[in-house]
Amino acid sequence: MTLLHHRHDGDGWVDCACGQRHWGVFGSAGLLLVDPERGVLLQHRAHWSHHGGTWGVPGGARASSETPLEAALREASEEADIPPEAVLPSHAWVEDHGTWSYTTVVATADRKVRARASDPESLDIVWTPVGDVSHLPLLPAFGAMWPQLLDQAFRRLVLVVDAANVVGSRPDGWWRDRAGATERLRDDLTGLGPVPAAPLGLPAALWWPSVVLVTEGRARGVPSADGVRVVEADGSGDDAVVDVVAEALRDRPGDHVLAVTADRELRARVEAAGGRPVGPSALFELTRPPR
Repeated sequence: MTLLHHRHDGDGWVDCACGQRHWGVFGSAGLLLVDPERGVLLQHRAHWSHHGGTWGVPGGARASSETPLEAALREASEEADIPPEAVLPSHAWVEDHGTWSYTTVVATADRKVRARASDPESLDIVWTPVGDVSHLPLLPAFGAMWPQLLDQAFRRLVLVVDAANVVGSRPDGWWRDRAGATERLRDDLTGLGPVPAAPLGLPAALWWPSVVLVTEGRARGVPSADGVRVVEADGSGDDAVVDVVAEALRDRPGDHVLAVTADRELRARVEAAGGRPVGPSALFELTRPPR
């Protein structure tokens, strides 16, 4: 086998505040790929590596120019031949030590990827049933996090946005052009993610949401866009929001389905359907440009 060395400026050890040494000057990241039928994709680490012979996920040091997601995708491509364009991130966990951090990105694939050990850092890359994972000799940090990872591994975040209520919560002239205001809201939601988990009351650290925008009345006719599915209500917008929430949970009962609205009656109906309401202010916080 030809030895491949993927060197970048993040390679190096960090003397961490926790008293241990960790790999990754700018922190590290890894990818946990999950599949309901095959389980989770694990890496059997080369014996010469740190904690060699244990099982974990493909991952490694971040370069200074990379986000955690970019680093996780690159490492998974280098070590397990996972095509980055096939990966659909769901959420991420962050082990933050202050001076160093490790981000585990949990994701699915949009096709049946044929992963393999593609560089010397892996003895093997194996789809493993979730019930078998805890019986393996796991990388210590991965083993400590595994119960949390397993609890959320096959869940996703769905944001169902009550367009009329959210648009109406901002005095920006929406009453003169409801369709235009709804289009602006849709554009704000396009490509949303990753979003912080804490303001939404969710576990993990970050989520990549699936967004459904429910429109009604004079806002009908706004088309879907990248990452935002627009549902036009035939009649009541509130009824359509509840229907979308119920449908999402019927298809995937374990998902986090949040409906964005300030309408008190609708919030109660969302809860009765199994979803959870959040206010428009939480959504505005997620879509606000960074300072």
